[in-house]
Amino acid sequence: MTRMPENSSQPLLAVQYLSKFFGRQLGCHDISFAVSPGEVIGVVGESGSGKSTLLNCIAGRVKPSNGSVFFHSSAGMIDLCRCDEALMRKIIRTQTGYVTQNAAQGLKMHISAGGNIGEKLMAGGMRHYGQIRKMALAWLERVEIDPDRIDDLPATFSGGMQQRLQIAANLVNAPKIMLMDEPTSGLDVSVQARLIDVLRKLVSGLNLSMVLVTHDLAVARLLCHRLYVMKQGEMVESGLSDQILDDPRQPYTQLLVSSVLKP
Repeated sequence: MTRMPENSSQPLLAVQYLSKFFGRQLGCHDISFAVSPGEVIGVVGESGSGKSTLLNCIAGRVKPSNGSVFFHSSAGMIDLCRCDEALMRKIIRTQTGYVTQNAAQGLKMHISAGGNIGEKLMAGGMRHYGQIRKMALAWLERVEIDPDRIDDLPATFSGGMQQRLQIAANLVNAPKIMLMDEPTSGLDVSVQARLIDVLRKLVSGLNLSMVLVTHDLAVARLLCHRLYVMKQGEMVESGLSDQILDDPRQPYTQLLVSSVLKP
């Protein structure tokens, strides 16, 4: 097991020199950044730039070819790429949440909305049915889903409601960080706006950290404190969100911003 040296300004998550190759094909290369408690980091770039590969490496869904993912656990800063697999899975399961682009892939569509939330509570050790249902009701309300729909199947929900349910199910066990892969993709503008508003309230109210992968720079501006721009698997620019979007330095970022944010 590899640990980072302890220091007074320790991040919650630190990615160091992370690379992933699929045979000869580059997924991402030599990526480094850190996430502080309560900070929202955005990873932006066009399709195929390596954003989702990077997120999946951080989430333990894909094994990196090189590099480290340090997580601030109760045992200190542990490298999830080199620790015991059982410990890695425990940290990922209990300390992180993962929200997929397609909410149906992150939910169990054959069980009720309350069941999707309650299952996460039971996995965390809760057994009292009354308490589980009470927490499920509270979380439905928190993500702006009518609590009366607790027994309805997710298939009867709109796309935006499914995404908010997926977020509730991920947050019910109080993870330290959320990993989100294009959570607003495919949603209507008004539905996106409601989801963004819910996320902003959750980040503020829970002091929640987040790594958000998105191609939507308008969403990134509204949610993210800092941005990292990816091109062909590599980070080409980073900085505060307003700085990147209002005054990009790299030609690729300038082209990306001008093609998306300006008429």
